[in-house]
Amino acid sequence: MGNAENAIENGGDADENIAAWLCGVQTIQMKHLQLPSMGARDVKVRIKAVGICGSDVHYVKYLRLADFIIKEPYVLGHECAGIVEQVGSEVKHLVVGDRVSLEPAIPCRVCKHCVDGYYNLCQHVKAFGTPPLQGSLAHKMVHPADLCFKLPDNVSMEEGAMCEPLSVGLHACRRACVGAETTVLIIGSGTIGLIVMLSARAFGAPRILIADVNEERLTMAKKLGADDYILVSTNTQDIEGEVIRIQKAMGKDIDITFDCAGFSKTMTTALKATRAGGKVCLIGMGHHEMTVPLPPAACREVDVIGIFRYRNTWPLCLDFLSTGKLDVKPLITHRFGFSQEQVEEAFETSARGGSAIKVMFMI
Repeated sequence: MGNAENAIENGGDADENIAAWLCGVQTIQMKHLQLPSMGARDVKVRIKAVGICGSDVHYVKYLRLADFIIKEPYVLGHECAGIVEQVGSEVKHLVVGDRVSLEPAIPCRVCKHCVDGYYNLCQHVKAFGTPPLQGSLAHKMVHPADLCFKLPDNVSMEEGAMCEPLSVGLHACRRACVGAETTVLIIGSGTIGLIVMLSARAFGAPRILIADVNEERLTMAKKLGADDYILVSTNTQDIEGEVIRIQKAMGKDIDITFDCAGFSKTMTTALKATRAGGKVCLIGMGHHEMTVPLPPAACREVDVIGIFRYRNTWPLCLDFLSTGKLDVKPLITHRFGFSQEQVEEAFETSARGGSAIKVMFMI
C-alpha cells in the first residue's frame, strides 16, 4: 500500500494531477497533488464523480470538524467513483478500464476490531477527507484495490459516488434491524435523513414518518416516498405537543427512530416518541454533548444505538442500485465542473442548503 501522506506541489507534468486544496477559511486553490507510489495491492483511479458532504462544508467554514483540525493545505472529498487506470501486480478482480466506487476509509486490518470484522471501529483507520489522509477531490487517486468496487453496467458514476452516503443509511438500518414489520420515524430531512428514509424503505419498512423544521425538505421527503411528515420547531417547549402529533400521524407504535440531526431537542423527541422496547439510533452529531431524559427511556427499555461510518455495505449498495430497489438519483440536485470558479460555486451552493441536497462534481 502506498504512503497515505500525499504532498502538495506547485509544479506539474504532462499528467498533472490537479486537486482542490483547502488553504484557509473558505479559501480553495486548484493545485497539483503528488500521488503516493502504488503498492502491489493498489489501483490508480481517475476520479470522475465526487459528492460534497456536510463534513467538507464544515471544514471549508471552520477548518475543523470535532477533533480533526486542518493545520496545513488539505484536499477535501471522500464520496467518489472513477475509472481504473493502473493495477498493482497482485490485483486480480479489477482491470484497467473498470468503473469503480471507492470505499474511502482504510483500516489497519490487524487490530482486534478489524480482525473481528468491525473494521469501521478501527482506531488506526485513515480515510479520504479526514486529516491526515488527503481527500479525493482530485483527478487521480491511489487506493487499495479491495476497497474499490466494480460498478454494474447500469449504475452511473454519480450513483457510484453516492454509495458512500448511502452506506451510512444502510448501516444504520442494519444496526437498528429495520424490516417489514418495523415502523420508522426519522428526525431530520437533510441528505442523510433522506438517505435513511430510502434505505428503510428498501429494507421493507411499511410506514415511514419524517419530521423537520424545514418544510421545503419535508415536501421533498414526501415526493421521495415518506408516508407522512410533521413540521416541528426548534423550541424545546414544544416537545410534548410534537410527540403527540408525531405518534398520532404514525397511527401506530413507533418501533425505530433515527435521529439524523443530533441535538438535545431531537434526541429527546426520539426517546419520548419511540414505543417501549423500541430503538433509537443516533446518526446526526449536531451537538458534541446533549442533555436528554435517559432514565425514563431506560425504564421503558428503549435501546439507544449509535453508528460510526459503515462496514461491508458497498456490495449491498450496488445491489440495491442496480436492481432498482433504491434510487438515489433524485437526491443529486446540483452538478458542477472542476474549475476554480465552479469548485467555489459548488461549495457555496452546498453551504446555502435550501433546494440543494447533494452537490456533485463531474471531473
